[in-house]
Amino acid sequence: MKLRSSLAIAALALAVSAPLPAQQAAAGEKSVKVTAIPGVVAAGAKWQRILSVPMNVDGMATAADGSVLFAQEQSNSVMKLWPDGKTWVAWPYVHGGGAVAVDSAGRVFALERTCTDPGWKGTSGCTEATRVTQLAPQHKVLADKFADGKPLGRLNDVEADGHGGVWYTQGGLYHVAADGTVSTVSEGNGMFTNGVALSPDGKTLYVTNRKTIVAFDVAAGGSTSNQRDFVTLTGEDKGFGGDGMALDSAGRLYVTGDAGIHVIDPSGKELGVIPAPRRTITLTFAGPDRRTLYAGALGAVDPDGREWTTPQGVRNDAMTIYKIPTLAAGPK
Repeated sequence: MKLRSSLAIAALALAVSAPLPAQQAAAGEKSVKVTAIPGVVAAGAKWQRILSVPMNVDGMATAADGSVLFAQEQSNSVMKLWPDGKTWVAWPYVHGGGAVAVDSAGRVFALERTCTDPGWKGTSGCTEATRVTQLAPQHKVLADKFADGKPLGRLNDVEADGHGGVWYTQGGLYHVAADGTVSTVSEGNGMFTNGVALSPDGKTLYVTNRKTIVAFDVAAGGSTSNQRDFVTLTGEDKGFGGDGMALDSAGRLYVTGDAGIHVIDPSGKELGVIPAPRRTITLTFAGPDRRTLYAGALGAVDPDGREWTTPQGVRNDAMTIYKIPTLAAGPK
């Protein structure tokens, strides 16, 4: 499959990206009331709808300047979002961008799902390998296969390990070292992973396994051990379960789900849920002081305020980005 024009498709996304009124409910949204979670969010805090696009928003991360980075598979790009809703294609030609990660050294990584998007016809003939790529400071492919030649599969989420490599999810949990070596951290036994996140102190790695969050100890060199169930999310019995994750500077874990955004303290105690207007799948703390929580959610409205729909048989990837002020701050 030929690479679709990144810039042309990204321009379509920008055409409908103007911020919408913060307090006016839109088609497809539900009314929510935020209750206080001490140290996390104040009672009555309001979500603001900051971006509405007809393509997906996935694998959010925060750039060094506090702006939001997110992958957009259909436009083959990594986008940059400022607090006022302005966007820019930070990295074009990221074929099937699936997720972004940034480490403390300023290295930026992305997952490239290439031509595996199930929303496009002919993916059964996709022969381009998916890959884990470093975008900055140098652009290079870290890995596109296991040592035995096995392909990586349709990649899901990514987290930087702080040593020039990353962990990624694709049914199980895997690691790509800085030298490109791919290893299996955990798979099988019914595991179905999605989000992956590293604690601010670098000592604990979390991964979603449907309604359960699994934790691993991380050694100074980046190796993992002591796999264990960390917490079971409440209110996720009938839905997909946990998806994207983020942590604040105090080590509290935030997990998107059908019930809202679950907030869990470092001991594994669930502190509460921040309800959202739509089903969120990815999130990050951003802004100059990292005291704004951004979340990407399923569904969107067009500039006329109508719920975005697609022709029958076409995958609807429309998404909305919301932001909410928090008492907690994300790590810098």
